[in-house]
Amino acid sequence: MAMTGGDEVRLSTRVTFRGGLVWAMGLFLVAYVGGLALPGDAENAVVDLWLGLLTVWMPAAVCWLTVWRVGFRRWEVLLLAAAATSFAAGNTYYVLAASATGSLPFPSPGDVGYLGFYPLMLAALALTVRHRLGGLASSVWLDSAVGSLGSAAVLAVVLGPVLASSLTGSLSLATVVAVAYPMFDLLLVAAVSGIAALGGSRTGDRWGLLVGGLLVFAATDVVYALQVTGDTYAIGSPLDAGWAIGLAAVAIWGDGAARRDTQATQEARPVTGAMALVVAAMATVAGLGVLVVGSRAHVSTLAVALAGATLLAAAARTQVAFRQLVRMADLRRQATTDHLTGLPNRRALYARADARMADPEHQRKALLLLDLDRFKEVNDSLGHQAGDQLLIKVGVRLGEHLRAGDLLARMGGDEFAVLLDDGGHDEAAAVAVKLCAALAEPFALDDIAVHSSVSIGIALFPNDGRDLNTLLRKADVAMYKAKASGQGHHVYGGTDESDFSTRLQTVEELRTALAHDQLVVHYQPKIDLRTDDVHGVEALVRWDHPTRGLLYPDAFLDLVEEAGLMRALTQVVLEIALDQAAVWHAQGRRLTIAVNLSASSLVDSDLPEQVAAMLAARHLAPNALQLEITEEFLMVDRDRARNILTRLRRHGVQISVDDFGTGYSSLSYLRDLPVDELKLDRSFVFPMADDASAAALVASTIGLAHSLGLRMVAEGVETHVAYTELARLGCDQAQGYYMCRPVPAVELEHWLSTWRASDKLTDIPQPWLSVALD
Repeated sequence: MAMTGGDEVRLSTRVTFRGGLVWAMGLFLVAYVGGLALPGDAENAVVDLWLGLLTVWMPAAVCWLTVWRVGFRRWEVLLLAAAATSFAAGNTYYVLAASATGSLPFPSPGDVGYLGFYPLMLAALALTVRHRLGGLASSVWLDSAVGSLGSAAVLAVVLGPVLASSLTGSLSLATVVAVAYPMFDLLLVAAVSGIAALGGSRTGDRWGLLVGGLLVFAATDVVYALQVTGDTYAIGSPLDAGWAIGLAAVAIWGDGAARRDTQATQEARPVTGAMALVVAAMATVAGLGVLVVGSRAHVSTLAVALAGATLLAAAARTQVAFRQLVRMADLRRQATTDHLTGLPNRRALYARADARMADPEHQRKALLLLDLDRFKEVNDSLGHQAGDQLLIKVGVRLGEHLRAGDLLARMGGDEFAVLLDDGGHDEAAAVAVKLCAALAEPFALDDIAVHSSVSIGIALFPNDGRDLNTLLRKADVAMYKAKASGQGHHVYGGTDESDFSTRLQTVEELRTALAHDQLVVHYQPKIDLRTDDVHGVEALVRWDHPTRGLLYPDAFLDLVEEAGLMRALTQVVLEIALDQAAVWHAQGRRLTIAVNLSASSLVDSDLPEQVAAMLAARHLAPNALQLEITEEFLMVDRDRARNILTRLRRHGVQISVDDFGTGYSSLSYLRDLPVDELKLDRSFVFPMADDASAAALVASTIGLAHSLGLRMVAEGVETHVAYTELARLGCDQAQGYYMCRPVPAVELEHWLSTWRASDKLTDIPQPWLSVALD
């Protein structure tokens, strides 16, 4: 709420009055101290009476002005004002009565005011500590306890004569009051010492005024008590200024603390500061000193008990400190350790790498950045628990193949880093080859053999960079180069940066293509070699790039896989192909459309249900779709393959094995898995015209398929000889450039309407088929 002009005037007047009162208190105090310091033994009524009274009433006035400013909601300020007023009232009675009568009985009404100061001040201190320092750690309060007990033990020794003198004679009110003064001083000093131990916490800049003022007040009390006991005290000595100085410091602290609390919240400071440690250490030494003195001279039982309590509290504080150190060490270890593998993490790599790169003895170093290939497929197919097990085993295996001085760290996800000490280009490449070979060996995860591979990027220090950030960036570039080439590892080179930037740009363009319908599908017919009819087509994706033109799969599929976009691409291709199938079925063309699925698409456990839903949404029969998979997927994870394929077949979707014959695994999966069709790879078809053994191999493969009740489709048929020979050998279907290239749906419809087997059995395709798609 904005302040009005009247509010501003009142605020300005209040600030001016407060400042004038504080300055007046200071001036009176200086005058009083100066008057007491003047030589001469005669009592001075102006100094001892009037200035003395003003110097104790002015702090009370400052405190009440603070109460008026902050209101009665701050009990510690109210108690502080009451304590100062109680002392000033007691002192007024004492001074005036002594001046009038020359002597006072003990105890007198003045002692009520004096003694009232202590419980009120202690209560104000307790509320202040609770208000400002609530929620501190136990170690901080132990520091405070050690400081309080140690100082109390020392003071108990100092006040020993006072206590002994006060306790002589029978118990009476005078004895109780006489003992109350040193005991209250003991409590006050203990409280102040405890507060001093909290000085490194959230206490504010003027906390020293409170501590210093109360220490001066308590010290004046102690000296006064000792002088009275020794009958050496004289009114009008400089000692009398001690109470006024202490009260003035406390009043200034209260005024400043209340003002700051109304303006802003205190900023948090460290939980334990240097002051806490210093006070606790001094208190511990003091406690030991009291016990040592007590073993050689008589000290009070109270002093010995307080010294013993100090050492017990110090021992507890030491135990807490030890636990804190252990916890800090454990937290530091956790902060630099990967929680899954137990290897150093990225933070530890940065810390240790910087130290090693600054070592002048071993200047040659190499950073290897490792990324597991297709790790996401393991997570998706076997679950995250299996993925975690794989990462743990990878970490162990990597460590087994590194030297003791090499630093292995997990960067996060499926990325690891190795910093080789004293290693150049050749040494780093040799280590990379060794690590690739080690990780190529299968891992046993819950009785499942999982095959893994890794791509490694290498950056050299200091040639490729003199700091870890630069080396990591260039190793990352090299790693993507290794992944793209499939060679396992790659050492960073000068031209890699631009290649990497191009790949990143292409990945972003791919994301745009998926979102903005830049992907198109071409179709290649599959010819029935017995009837020359066309019952199915294969859907092949193309990228209609806005600047580079029509791109074939080999230009972008690897990037799609690396960027984790294969599922999205498969979804788009399925939607386009099934939409086209629905159009053809509505026109009376009952064509089955075959769509290729990558291994990363087939690890999706929801795939069968998704495919069934897409068919149902277009009112297509399940046999309108055929999914082509590779032998690689069937071999790597046969149990997974059986589960996915069985569910697809249950929905009525046909399954075809693409590139059949290129694998080197057992063919028993043909008996175990629900497969409808085999597609003979073009590498078998092409040499048939000139190689009798190749033709014999094709014939035996066709026979194998038929014996298992499977269709055989030959890919890559490009000549009349291959076409007629495949028909003679009993192959069921064929597809290839000889009959028709992959073409857009409109061109395929034209081709279907003009297709005649008798016209096509020549070596020269009809001219209209020479479309620009090669």
